[in-house]
Amino acid sequence: MNDYLVVFITCPKGEAEKISSLLIEKRVAACVNIADVSSIFRWMGKIEKADEELLIAKTRASLFDELVSMVKSIHSYEVPEIIALPIVKGTQDYLQWLDRETAR
Repeated sequence: MNDYLVVFITCPKGEAEKISSLLIEKRVAACVNIADVSSIFRWMGKIEKADEELLIAKTRASLFDELVSMVKSIHSYEVPEIIALPIVKGTQDYLQWLDRETAR
C-alpha cells in the first residue's frame, strides 16, 4: 500500500486544467480532481490572500519526483505547493486501476 500517494498542488485560477492534463497525458497521475479554494499565507514577509485551484492527484510514490518536475516546468509560482500524503488504505480495484493508468 505504501506505493500510493495523494498529491496536493495549488495554482492560480486558470492553470489547473493545463497542469492536470499534462500529468494525465504523461501517465504520472491516474486522476486529478480540481477544486476552488481560498488561501491565506505569508509570502515575502506579508500576509497574502489568493483565490486558487487545488489539484488533488492520485499517483504512485515512484512517480513523485517526475510529477514534481513536470509541475514545476509549467507552474507560474516561484515556490508551488506540491505535497504528498500516503494512501494507507484503498479498495483493491481502485488501486489496480491506479497502477494501470500510471503504467508506461
